[in-house]
Amino acid sequence: MNKELRSLTDRLRREAVIDGEQAAEECERLARKAGHEELVELLTAPGRPLWARELAAYRLGTAKDPRAFETLVLFLNHRDPQRCEAAARALAALGDPRTARAAASLVTNELRVAYALHAVRLLTALRAPESVPALIATLERRLGRNDPYRTVALACVAGLGVLGDRRARRVLQSAQRHPALGAAAAAALARIPEPRRRAPAQRRAESQS
Repeated sequence: MNKELRSLTDRLRREAVIDGEQAAEECERLARKAGHEELVELLTAPGRPLWARELAAYRLGTAKDPRAFETLVLFLNHRDPQRCEAAARALAALGDPRTARAAASLVTNELRVAYALHAVRLLTALRAPESVPALIATLERRLGRNDPYRTVALACVAGLGVLGDRRARRVLQSAQRHPALGAAAAAALARIPEPRRRAPAQRRAESQS
């Protein structure tokens, strides 16, 4: 059992023990011995506890089984940040082509933005075509001085710096004027190439055309 799965299992076992020692033992068995078909059944079986579904989805996702995709997306936007983080890790390992579109949809949904931190970080790691537009749109909405989702805004700033796309320069320049985002925005801008300047001869030719 690798370090990440061991850490997840320890956390979920603490949840399971509330249901009794037998449930805690079942958690350990699912982490170590359950086969893929049993784990897939767990994802949709009625009455199964949340910890069991999370463990099943995580194991399937990190094993690159696409049947975990829908469940992992639900956990990616869960109100428990530990579940979001584990889902993001499993989705990154899964490598499903639908992941970036789903993460972008979650990040840009204002009704769920409070739980978007790990989806923002996942989009940054994926470097997908959807990543930059989604982070720009989300950051633009976070620039009000009284916006409560500062952590999400900072993750967008950092992600845009990592991605280094020139399209992000305008929103990062606006973020520089924000008292809580200014330093991070300046650091992100420093990582993005300046727009290419046209040569004087090219500018004259364009003005005469």
